[in-house]
Amino acid sequence: MATIGVKPVLPPPLTSTSQPPPLFDGTTRLYVSYSCPFAQRTWITRNYKGLQNNIHLVPIDLQNRPAWYKEKVYPENKVPSLEHNGKVLGESLDLIKYIDANFDGPPLFPNDPAKKEFAEQLLSHVDTFTKELFVSLKGDTVQQSSPTFEFLENALGKFDDGPFLLGQLSLVDIAYIPFVERFHIVLAEVFKHDITEGRPKLATWIEELNKIDAYTQTRVDPQEIVDLFKNRFLPKQ
Repeated sequence: MATIGVKPVLPPPLTSTSQPPPLFDGTTRLYVSYSCPFAQRTWITRNYKGLQNNIHLVPIDLQNRPAWYKEKVYPENKVPSLEHNGKVLGESLDLIKYIDANFDGPPLFPNDPAKKEFAEQLLSHVDTFTKELFVSLKGDTVQQSSPTFEFLENALGKFDDGPFLLGQLSLVDIAYIPFVERFHIVLAEVFKHDITEGRPKLATWIEELNKIDAYTQTRVDPQEIVDLFKNRFLPKQ
């Protein structure tokens, strides 16, 4: 699990003309978009726990999504969602906890009380963290995003038994990395700024995550991220 292997062949995204899978037939399905950071959290969790044969990946084209997804699967019409045991669940932070608790595979939440408490603190902060990053795009992005990345650098110093936020890899890293991945690329490519400069723990964290297949198999093409941010979030030049 710690070596970078061949990226698996992924099924093509389902569009407005695609037929639905045989819904509620006992198959567990994870509905995602390959480019969505929220969905990426659940995809990494599924991969790391070795559930590729237990939880079937169903990619949705969010720009041309099938009507049946909203009508028959998930009325919220968002990803990710998980079809399991005759019901559909949503919200990425809830889902990564649910997948960890209800399926086999390496546990991704600590038993240690101090780590458990810190994990809950970090998970409760992650929405603020991501909001701060997106808000920074509207101003002096490098300067405004700096305290947000400093927060992560400081958090990575809490435990010294490994390079991850709780020492060992956990749901907390999985909650943060999709957004750090995107902003790491955008700040480097668009703003010519390296977020790891002067932040050795952050640099090591990203480096170590990139050694884990379960994560690297979910990474988005960097150019796709840059194009998406330029089109959706950055002021037109």
